[in-house]
Amino acid sequence: MCQTKHHQDQESSEEEAVHMMSNTDESDVSMSDSSSDNEDVNGNESSILDNSESDIEESQEIEDKEEDETIKAIRNENQRERDRPPNIQCEDFITDISFHPHNNLLAVANIVGDVLLYQYSNNENKLINTLELHTKACRDIEFSLDGNLLLSTSKDKSVMISDAESGKLVKFYENAHEVPIYCLSVIDENIFATGDDDGTIKLWDLREKSDKQIYKTKKNEDYISDMVTNEPKKYLVCSSGDGSIISIDLQNRKVHMQSEEYEEELTCLGVFRSETKLISGSSKGKLFVYNWEEFGLHSDIFPGPKTSINALIPITENIVVTACEDGNLRATHLFPHRHLGVVGQHDLSIENVDICNTGQFIASSSHNNDIKFWNIQYFEDFEKVNHKKHNKKKELKNNLPSSNIKNASEFFSGLC
Repeated sequence: MCQTKHHQDQESSEEEAVHMMSNTDESDVSMSDSSSDNEDVNGNESSILDNSESDIEESQEIEDKEEDETIKAIRNENQRERDRPPNIQCEDFITDISFHPHNNLLAVANIVGDVLLYQYSNNENKLINTLELHTKACRDIEFSLDGNLLLSTSKDKSVMISDAESGKLVKFYENAHEVPIYCLSVIDENIFATGDDDGTIKLWDLREKSDKQIYKTKKNEDYISDMVTNEPKKYLVCSSGDGSIISIDLQNRKVHMQSEEYEEELTCLGVFRSETKLISGSSKGKLFVYNWEEFGLHSDIFPGPKTSINALIPITENIVVTACEDGNLRATHLFPHRHLGVVGQHDLSIENVDICNTGQFIASSSHNNDIKFWNIQYFEDFEKVNHKKHNKKKELKNNLPSSNIKNASEFFSGLC
């Protein structure tokens, strides 16, 4: 714009000089005036160029400063002291993970039938043992309540009880089920339960010398996806791929009740609210809540993103973290119902999630054969939320402090 204006001023001055040169009586004056005008034009041109260069330099300085601040923010983020263990990358597909109840140990089951034991810390993860247990995929692993034993189930229909420290086999149930076993749950120091692909549930007692179950029932028409109990150990509650929940009276060893069937798979279970509430995730992304002992029909239902909830873990009395097929870990506050945001992300579907003995970390595994840790201590500040109007869509996309991805407004807040 400055150059165009300067070009027009210069043409006008030249025309005026030619006109004055034609008048001989005023030739000296004309030449003098023309010279003066040219000096003014040259002076204006120099001034405009100086201002333009000054503006460019100032703009460049601002851009350099902004770039320096951005680089500084990124560098500070990368140099932050680690608040969680580093990721674990495995060679084989991960089928289950389980934290030790007392020590900083994580057990990892894989599709070839092995269990890997890692000692974890914020600085490093160390593989301390590899247990070659099953001939086919090891589908579920759990530590005993005291942490001395490791229980594992497999597609090969067997159950193995191993010493958690030495890895030596303690007890072996070779043909525990007639079909592949899907899940396992430790009930107390002696009793555990297993569920298979056909919907059969069995109870086992480690004190029994024989390898026979102490109870067996089959009320479901599809696989048993998960099993939980609470502190009194009165009922064992099992979810199924047929869309129903079945509860077993552990004291009398009989079926307590079976819920109505939903038009979606019930994939996982959790207990919260001082163990007075049961929550179930579904293949359509819903959370069903039941009053404990009232397992026939849900008391609340919370819709979420339309993606399968593959696993869940209660974090506080009101907050649950769900592991979803779209690769996101999401936190939901149940009373009042509020989606808090994304706890962490994987590139592929998340299959498993567990919480460590101190409650500081959760770990999750995905189809990418990776395990990631997330520091969730900040959830103590999320325990109370208000009932005011909220934006569900915004909350579902909100990245929480543990997430690998920060919200842009939060990351660049220091630049304003």
